[in-house]
Amino acid sequence: MANDDIKYQEEYISNARGLNLFTCQWNPSNDEPKALIFLCHGYAMECSISMRGTGTRLAKAGFAVHGVDYEGHGKSSGLQGYISNLNDVVADCSTYFISVCDKEEHRRKRKFLLGESMGGAIALMLHRKEPTFWDGAILVAPMCKIVEDMKPSPMVITILSKLSNVIPTWKIIPSEDIIDRAIKSVEWREEVRNNPYCYKGRPRLKTGYEIFMASLDIESNLEKVTLPFIIVHGGADAVTDPAVSEALYTLAESKDKTLKLYPGMCHALTSGEPENNIDIVFSDIIQWLDERALVQNES
Repeated sequence: MANDDIKYQEEYISNARGLNLFTCQWNPSNDEPKALIFLCHGYAMECSISMRGTGTRLAKAGFAVHGVDYEGHGKSSGLQGYISNLNDVVADCSTYFISVCDKEEHRRKRKFLLGESMGGAIALMLHRKEPTFWDGAILVAPMCKIVEDMKPSPMVITILSKLSNVIPTWKIIPSEDIIDRAIKSVEWREEVRNNPYCYKGRPRLKTGYEIFMASLDIESNLEKVTLPFIIVHGGADAVTDPAVSEALYTLAESKDKTLKLYPGMCHALTSGEPENNIDIVFSDIIQWLDERALVQNES
């Protein structure tokens, strides 16, 4: 990535189950980072390509940005598109992110999570795992609930619960092309379709079960969220339900909470909208971060 303002790095680490996980980071080249941001990507996506716009924009704004591809996703080890246990993914993210925060040069820095779609659910699960550790979260179209017409039917849910431990990797969950639903920009649709590190097959049985159960769990525990957060959500999102983002904003115990709904925008707010829309979303995110990073720097 050629950019004089940003230093981009990649590294592989091992998780507790002996799998290699791909990590990447974007840092301001010449300035001390204002704060640390940790990316939680969406289902079937990855960090270095599909979230490079996010990493680049935030690094240009003065933040150190770190991402990790989950097991079975992106450039990490594991069967592509397969999540056997979402809690393992959360544990992997927690271990890696905290190891970065514990470095001597980072210990006085504020630390924020940024989760997109399923990554928003993972960010909330990370918060639940360490309720006082994180200084805030940016939740981009978070998967607090799957929209009604994308929910599995009761019969499919019964099959999921009975067969997910018997034939967990089978790709038999019926699904439509989520790329068309999620992404408004034709160019970005093609980039995702041509990205070999993005999984584009039918959801695997156990993966679908884990995601569905996580969305139910989060929807039923919205009031337990206590960390500062900003939600950015497209009003025309046909993948995750903006009404549940409104419920999270209303029910969360957090004292510092912000909700930004963008009429007419779709699911992939940070990459799949026209450039002027993406600029609006990042302007709101960066302003929110700057206000909270400065509080720490002045204290």
